[in-house]
Amino acid sequence: QVQLVETGGGSVQAGGSLTLSCAASGDPGSRECMGWFRQTPGTEGEGLAHIGGSTTWYADSVKGRFTISRDSAKNTTYLQMNSLKPEDTATYYCAADQSFACWLNYVIARYTYRGQGTQVTVSA
Repeated sequence: QVQLVETGGGSVQAGGSLTLSCAASGDPGSRECMGWFRQTPGTEGEGLAHIGGSTTWYADSVKGRFTISRDSAKNTTYLQMNSLKPEDTATYYCAADQSFACWLNYVIARYTYRGQGTQVTVSA
């Protein structure tokens, strides 16, 4: 079992920045691949980024603006979000799975484990 807790959401004006954190606990093998996705009501989760080992992947919608990183000593994964736009408004979730989820580029919203989500609101 893996537990994930996101923090760092909030309200920001367009052009601003936020950093989301995801504190993980539980079976290390089940959280070798960590990802972030976001969701708005009535839509499927949009995968944003994942990190597994030293490799990362980004969706085109956030490439160059968002950065995913992890601090293994703190069991925490981060999503640094810069140049935020109103269309970035959503509930953001971190997710975890075994390493193959990153290798095979699984849909992040379908990873085995997810946190409770944190709201990000970007105003124009």
